[in-house]
Amino acid sequence: MTSSYWLSEEHESFPEAQPDGGVDVAVVGGGVTGCACAHVLAKTGRRVRVYEAREIAGGASGRNGGFALRGGASAYDAASEQLGRDRARELWRWTERHLDRLEELAGDAFRRTGSLRLASDGEEREELEAEYEALREDGFAAEWRDELPAPLRGRYEGAIFNPPDGSLQPARWVRRLAGLAAAAGAELRQNQKVTSLAELEADQVVIATDGYTGGLLPGLDAVVQPTRGQVVVTEPLERRLFPCPHYARHGYDYWQQTPDNRLVVGGLRDKALDEENTAEEQTTSLIQGHLERFVGELTGDSAEITHRWAGIFGWTRDRLPLVGRIPGHEGVWVSAGYSGHGNVMGLACGELVARAILGQDPPELELFEPARLLVA
Repeated sequence: MTSSYWLSEEHESFPEAQPDGGVDVAVVGGGVTGCACAHVLAKTGRRVRVYEAREIAGGASGRNGGFALRGGASAYDAASEQLGRDRARELWRWTERHLDRLEELAGDAFRRTGSLRLASDGEEREELEAEYEALREDGFAAEWRDELPAPLRGRYEGAIFNPPDGSLQPARWVRRLAGLAAAAGAELRQNQKVTSLAELEADQVVIATDGYTGGLLPGLDAVVQPTRGQVVVTEPLERRLFPCPHYARHGYDYWQQTPDNRLVVGGLRDKALDEENTAEEQTTSLIQGHLERFVGELTGDSAEITHRWAGIFGWTRDRLPLVGRIPGHEGVWVSAGYSGHGNVMGLACGELVARAILGQDPPELELFEPARLLVA
């Protein structure tokens, strides 16, 4: 009941781990970032070992809402103001390319459905209108929706439809990515928690743990805030109400339906923000109660909850991930802190840090430079 619906799916096992010995790169974290990084490195012949404290995708990669969205954690107009219009445009284009990359690798774990960002009141509608205009001015596909179908009609005051986005079965996707990495020669070590970087025999180390960084580097712990997200899943509904991922109230509410019509609903952590800023991966009666009531509001009845769980993601104060070398730690890299937008950014940044290790000096690294928040 308290396990992730995504992780409950049967899957093929991975090759057995090899005997101990040094490797070129040790990757800490077997989620989307770690597996993406290992895949790129292993294809070049690097000896790569991935350490995962539980099973592959057992952390945030298998415990999220299954959204695959372009862009970052901030709205596009806000990102343009923060980063400058050119850099924001480049970031959004970069994530759109990685949505295409995800579609290429994920197979039936990904569906290109688009997504719907909803305005819960007049103030949020004004914010969405500003984002919509900024997207259109810079040439991005976006559609404004004034007329909303039931059960959205009357509850929301307009929406942006983002055509490039999609829906994921995230655990299936990351397991598939891990299989590609293993086929390329990467070694996957499940159920092996790394408690100290000193125990790793590797020339380079990548910390790819998003919000699960606790204890590996104190400086990293200080700038990546672990944050809990809670989710529920219902039994299959009789009808299809939501053809794509939906989100509202600045992302505090989010939901979608699976291909078999189960309703996946997450969020509402703003009902107890202080309590949800935690690394404790457990559900709470308060947030679960709000989620159950929201399910009833969306469906008009009391659909049975079949799964409920919590996952941890990493939040940074500027809502951009940390990707690159860690100052003051020779041979140690990080790719973490996606601020709730890790499904696409995790793939993009995992591949990005791999390219950096290979000496390719990709220009996107500048935007995510860890030194902006970390000090040596």
